[in-house]
This record gives sequence, C-alpha cells and structure tokens, in this order.
Amino acid sequence: MRWHEERDSAALLTKELLMPVRNSLTLIIAAVVSLACYEKATRNRFASTFALAMDIVEDNYVEEVKPRELFENAMRGMVNQLDDYSDYYGPDFYRQFQQSIDQEFIGIGITVEGPPDVEQLTVVSPVYGSPAYRAGLRAGDLILEIDGTSTAGMLLSDAIKRMQGKPNTQVELLVRHVGPEEPVRLRITRELIRTKSVLGETLRKDGNWDYSLQDDPDIGYVRMTTFGEHSVDELREVLSFKDRPVNALILDLRGNVGGLLDAAVDICDMFIDEGVIVSIRGRDGESQAVFEADKKSTVFDRAIPMAVLVDRYSASASEIVAACLKDHQRAVVVGQRTWGKGTVQNVIPLEHGSSALKLTTATYWRPNGQNIHRMRTATESDNWGVR
Repeated sequence: MRWHEERDSAALLTKELLMPVRNSLTLIIAAVVSLACYEKATRNRFASTFALAMDIVEDNYVEEVKPRELFENAMRGMVNQLDDYSDYYGPDFYRQFQQSIDQEFIGIGITVEGPPDVEQLTVVSPVYGSPAYRAGLRAGDLILEIDGTSTAGMLLSDAIKRMQGKPNTQVELLVRHVGPEEPVRLRITRELIRTKSVLGETLRKDGNWDYSLQDDPDIGYVRMTTFGEHSVDELREVLSFKDRPVNALILDLRGNVGGLLDAAVDICDMFIDEGVIVSIRGRDGESQAVFEADKKSTVFDRAIPMAVLVDRYSASASEIVAACLKDHQRAVVVGQRTWGKGTVQNVIPLEHGSSALKLTTATYWRPNGQNIHRMRTATESDNWGVR
C-alpha cells in the first residue's frame, strides 16, 4: 500500500465526487443537516434499541470492548448495506480526507510506502522544497525509526500519524540513505504543506514544472492528479502558457480518481463556451441541477486541438471532464475505458466535525444524456465509463 502524504489518499480514501460546498456555506449546511438528523434520530424507533444493545455488550460481553470500536463498526455495517461508495469516516480517516481535498496538510512533505509493497518504510519522493527535501530525504531512503520507535512491523497508517503533528514541532527520523551509508538521525520541523494537483511532464532544477513535451515543445502537457480546492486556479495559471505558446494540448487524467464536483465543472468551462457540462439527478431521477458553460469563463483557445488521456483508474470528476469534452467534440479521448463512477456523494460531518458520513445522494449525467455508472452486475458489453 502507498500513501501520498501530500495529496493522497487515492489508495486509502479513493477520492469521491463531492457536491459543491464551501467555507461558511458548508458549516451552515452541515449544521442544518446534523440538527435535522439529530431531531429525527430522537424519533427513530431503532435508535434507543441500538443504544441499549451497545450498553448490554459493553457491560456483559466476556471480554472488555471499546465503545468507540463498537460504534464505528456499527456505522460501517449500516453503510455497507447501501452502495459501494457510501461510507463512514472515523476521525483519523476524515482528517486525512479533508487534507487531501484541501491540498494542505501539516507534516514534513513526503510520499511513503510500506508493507506489503516493500519490506521497510520507504520514501517514494519528497515534495520539492519541503522540510523533508531540505533535510536531504530522497526517493529510496529507508525510515528505520520515528521518534525512537522502530518502524519494523509498524502499520503504514501508524507511521504516517507519527510523522504528522502540529506546525513548528519536530519529528526525529533514523534514516538510511540509498547506498552503503550508515543510518543518520534527522530532526525535521513540521510545516503547513500546500501540494500541487496540476503537474507537467518534467520537473526543472528550480522546482517548477515544464508544461510542454520535451520531444515537441509546441505541444502542451498537463497532468492532473486530483480535483481539489486549488486545482482550478492552478490550471488557469498554467493554461496561459506565458513562457511559450502551444499548438496543441494533452490533458492527462490517468490515475486521477476524482475530487470536487465544482472543480470539474469549472475546468470544463475553461475549454468550452456553451452547452451543458453535466447534470445532477436525485432520488427517483428528478433533476437537481444542470451546469452549463459560460463563454466568459473560457480561457483556452477553442481552435487549439486537445487530447484527454484516461485509464481504468480515471474516475468520477475525471470522467465528467473527459465525457464533457468528448461530447462537445472539444477533445479526443485516448486510453483505456474509465472506471465508471456516475454517482455523487455528500460528506456530512458528525460528532461536531470530527467524523463524517459519506452518502450517495445523486447521480450525474453527461451532456449526451447518458449516465456512465458501472453497476455491480455490469459486463464489458454494457454502456458504462468513458471511452
């Protein structure tokens, strides 16, 4: 398993398509939803029975049990009766999810992997300019200890938690650099790390990306790793191609498992000047919203040809962008058939914002009127995904 501290959690969280909520509006909606749910829970005929059952288990089970574990397992058991994308996020998981979407986290700025993929906790790559990078950590380095505790047999999630913390605090790592060197101890100060979701083909020596192909600089190349809080602004800046104009553009969405709905909509709007981008339907197929392009938001010349690269891990928000640009004949889509996730999830905070319920509340439909969702019983001949 691999965990990307700077963006993940593709492997751990599997990024979802979220409804567009922001800042104070998010808090208002969350408060209203939570209050409504609380009031309804007090009237739910199963709520008191569930609470009683938990008390009985805590007091009478043959071994001591932790109430928190009982609660979280019960929550997951409930959502497991729904669809593949509804879920319950405990406090640790929810915090990682928020960091992933916000594209910000407090840490030292590394991507690490651990068992079973590799035998020892290993640095995949440091974020350029991050505390880890400045301390000399490089790809392939082994992290043997974290604050004096051996990483041998340590769960990847535990290692990650130990390396995170409050800003301006330090973590001590025992590191064996690539090569025959003896292990060294490094004290690294944690910082707020903001990660990029819009990357180029190659990283320059100054830490900036080159957004054109090395073999053909007239072709622009942009790789998006997620659809996060800052993705729209990042892409808008890149599409200006101030350093060198381009004659064609490749938008690489391979491995991009999704993100924010509004980010996907805004990015589509950069490339088309009219027409439906995506529509959202709720329970019973009733239309909830239709997102349409605004000519004033177009920032990339429609006369410049485009190709969108996808693979079987391109999902959700990636599929919205690929389907929209294909249906409007704005770009050709190249690669493997996409994942096939055509549902929308709301993430509803619980326990005063420390945990959350992720619930499928709607489906999305591409401009040609099709839903790309891959049902559990779908076969290769069925119409799902983007290809």
